[in-house]
Amino acid sequence: MSRLPLTFGCQGMTLAGTLDTAPGSSGLLLVSGGNEVRAGAFSGQARLAARIARAGFPVFRFDRRGIGDSDGENRGFRRSEKDIAAAIEAFRAMAPGIDRIVGFGNCDAASALMLAEGGGCDALVLSNPWTIEDAADDTPPPEAVRARYLDKLRRPSEIMRLLRGGVNLRKLARGLKQAARPNAAPTSLAQEMRQGIAGFDGHVAILLAIADRTAQAFESRWNRNDERIVRCEGASHAYVEPHAREWLYERLLEALRG
Repeated sequence: MSRLPLTFGCQGMTLAGTLDTAPGSSGLLLVSGGNEVRAGAFSGQARLAARIARAGFPVFRFDRRGIGDSDGENRGFRRSEKDIAAAIEAFRAMAPGIDRIVGFGNCDAASALMLAEGGGCDALVLSNPWTIEDAADDTPPPEAVRARYLDKLRRPSEIMRLLRGGVNLRKLARGLKQAARPNAAPTSLAQEMRQGIAGFDGHVAILLAIADRTAQAFESRWNRNDERIVRCEGASHAYVEPHAREWLYERLLEALRG
């Protein structure tokens, strides 16, 4: 196994990628979210790629146009379909032994894969898909607030804390006001994602970190009973908790083993 830096073309621009080699016939395409470079925050994606490769599966990461070491204009996740397609072509060329590609994206990278109808991947692992139209609005959806309060009411220690005056009543009032609001309406972005993924016939897993507001917003705009959804309790957006990191790793191996 080795790590190979490389470049490839996309509509006349030069994009940067990294391949972690391995002998497996299934490969993982890591799509970065937001404006994150292919190494990920604090090199998290690079470490994940190395670990997946050690398990026997090649991994390809890349910077889309206008990000990191890649040329061109940053067109955002909504217009990254060509970047994903070019990365898949480069992945297959550099690892000709693979016959199946699993696409993995967190946050708006998951949304990008859904909008692109899978982008040419054979299977998808979609984590905490981004469905928020107004990026400045990070208010938890009413459903998530209600679920949090119901969870607290099940715990005797929380009830005792309330009776002993250990709860900020002003903050509690704001939370109850938010919980009383009607459920969030589906956004046009969520509807586009639903239409996009409907055209994909490969295996799909939707991973949700329960403590993450992006995941909570997704659930409020999606069918909560979707059988493709798998939830990780106590996990934050980037799965930094030790148990969440292991959980994500196992879910990716499940998809690669197919």
